[in-house]
Amino acid sequence: MVHSVELLLDSETESAVQQIWADLMAVGIRSQAAHRSPSNRPHITLTVAERMDDTVDAALLPVLARLPLDCRIGALMLFGSRAITLVRLVVPSVQLLALHAEVHRICLAQTPDGPLVHAEPGAWTPHVTLARRLSPDVLPQALALPQVSHEIPGRITGLRHWDGNAKVVHPIG
Repeated sequence: MVHSVELLLDSETESAVQQIWADLMAVGIRSQAAHRSPSNRPHITLTVAERMDDTVDAALLPVLARLPLDCRIGALMLFGSRAITLVRLVVPSVQLLALHAEVHRICLAQTPDGPLVHAEPGAWTPHVTLARRLSPDVLPQALALPQVSHEIPGRITGLRHWDGNAKVVHPIG
């Protein structure tokens, strides 16, 4: 499993994303709404690594000074080819990119094997996941939902560390 550091959205933005999850489920597309874990909520993953030291939570406390941060959830995007992940881009503002760079810098000392390549500055794509492991044949139905692509003005208000090995969320701050 992996560890990740994730940004959390305010309740209004989170509800808007959860409504899209529900709308996808209503037309028969398995979305993140089907994932019933209490840790499942809309988020923006900042970094991912195979391992993170126990000290990462305390090391990340200074990042909280950058929050809250306004954001825009924009364009629909697809990751993968055969098994598709449907996501919405979080428009990479100067402030969001600076926050990501700070988290990356802090976590380098906390990740013995380093972050996964796609989480490094210059390779990171900020996004919110809508649905995973989709077959390409359901994409027309998903894309036909107008709410799937309407821009969502939002606010980032929290930070957490997900320990995928222990399946435990560590709120930061």
